[in-house]
Amino acid sequence: MSHLEILRLENQFPSLSTEAFAAARRRVLESGQSVLQSEGGIVFRVFPDGTKRKLKEIEPPVKVDQKKVYILR
Repeated sequence: MSHLEILRLENQFPSLSTEAFAAARRRVLESGQSVLQSEGGIVFRVFPDGTKRKLKEIEPPVKVDQKKVYILR
């Protein structure tokens, strides 16, 4: 696989992963189960009928610079 092919695949990853997660979420809700979702620093349980139940407040998301390398320990 060439470097150009790898770059092209890496560029497709964000949109493909977004589609995959949306499809998985939809399948779970269609099966009658609930999903967890974070929104504005709060974790909600979302039910198939669209209702939400607040479960927990969390730290807000951290903005990251996409051009910077972060090392997680």
